[in-house]
Amino acid sequence: MRTVLEQSAVNGSATGFMLVKSCEKKVSSKKSPYLDMVLADKGGEIAAKLWDYTPDRHGEFGPGDIVKVKGSVDVWNGAPQLRVERIRSKMSTDPVSVDDLVAGTPIAPQTMLERIHAAINAFENRQLARLVRALVDKAGDAFLQDSAAVRMHHTMRGGLIFHTYSMLRAGGALCDVYPFLNRDLVLGGIIVHDLGKLKEIRYAPTGLATEYTPVGNMTGHLVGGAIDIALTAKELNITDECVVLLEHIVLAHHEVPEFGSPVAPMFPEAQVVATVDKLDAELFEMLGAMSGVEQGACTAKVWGLDRKLYRHGPDTEYRLADPDRKD
Repeated sequence: MRTVLEQSAVNGSATGFMLVKSCEKKVSSKKSPYLDMVLADKGGEIAAKLWDYTPDRHGEFGPGDIVKVKGSVDVWNGAPQLRVERIRSKMSTDPVSVDDLVAGTPIAPQTMLERIHAAINAFENRQLARLVRALVDKAGDAFLQDSAAVRMHHTMRGGLIFHTYSMLRAGGALCDVYPFLNRDLVLGGIIVHDLGKLKEIRYAPTGLATEYTPVGNMTGHLVGGAIDIALTAKELNITDECVVLLEHIVLAHHEVPEFGSPVAPMFPEAQVVATVDKLDAELFEMLGAMSGVEQGACTAKVWGLDRKLYRHGPDTEYRLADPDRKD
């Protein structure tokens, strides 16, 4: 059965159940109230508008709610947008659950966490191992469940650990190619680089990101992550140089001020983390965008990449070469 977004890609209309990721009441230039929403299902997510909104007529909705919608999809500012014609909340008799709508990771989060801990246990720098392990432990179950972003890449449940684990595999492979790299620093930096998102972003019980927190808006996950490293190192009485090196990797992993980094990568391991982060995020976003068009066609302009994409082959599934697969 096609998801709502897969339906819309075929005929421009959409009817079915979706998950509310965000919902904000606004007023149009004509002083008419409307809902500005982001709706999602396993086919992805889409900006949506419900015009001439009144709570008594339409109901009230918030992040994490399941709704049934009917509408049409058009393009606004180069991106698809759903114009909602009818909407209602899920009823108890409706045969749909969060699991039907929320995409999960192709590898079990607990399996990925075990492999991350195995990588930490192999560190030669035991002080760095203590620090990274403590930061992962502090993240707790949220690291297993929560998505990696409000929009853009790895927005599925468990997306944060999946993004981290994908990068860990790629970073380890690069360390094999370039043996001058300090493997502990590369892998340690990868493991902790986005943990600050758990304070930067507000999550629904589903694990999907809904909006940025005040801390996220004012500090962000790079500065917040570096602060957490410093505080945790102080708690553990770790004064090794690895502390400031790890802080730098986190602060530099967006590379340029335009994307939030106050400093550019100043040593090779920091550059590797920044490069692998960008690569993994962009590959995920590219494949997600291309999955909505037929082979031999172009996507609409992808906002996060600022360009159209061409689908040349049938395979657009994002997956990893899992070392435990036997086929």
